[in-house]
Amino acid sequence: MPAADQATHAHTCAPEPIHPPLARADAEHIARLLKALSDPTRLQILSIIEAAPAGEACVCDLTEPFTMTQPAISHHLKVLVDAGILCRDKRGSWAWYSLNPTQLEPIRHLLPGPHFLQPTGV
Repeated sequence: MPAADQATHAHTCAPEPIHPPLARADAEHIARLLKALSDPTRLQILSIIEAAPAGEACVCDLTEPFTMTQPAISHHLKVLVDAGILCRDKRGSWAWYSLNPTQLEPIRHLLPGPHFLQPTGV
């Protein structure tokens, strides 16, 4: 390539205009969701809740499938609730959990995976 062409090419390294980055608030929100989802037990919990006939599960039903104590499962549930991924409904002495599908919307298009990560209607 002639030197003149190399100089011109060096100035146009990006032929398409560079779009502004993801807004900081959006990036922080998505990072918080991904952090909450980055644990295998939490993904398993979500899959159990998503597959439940009523789309919700009692904390008492979530401890049996795992070789963990109820406090350990409760910790994972708290992380998911704090991130807004799960909704918690207190009924008597038990807590029931259901998915908050709109909270997962920002990351659905980023990752293939379980149904709860897929866009609505897929």
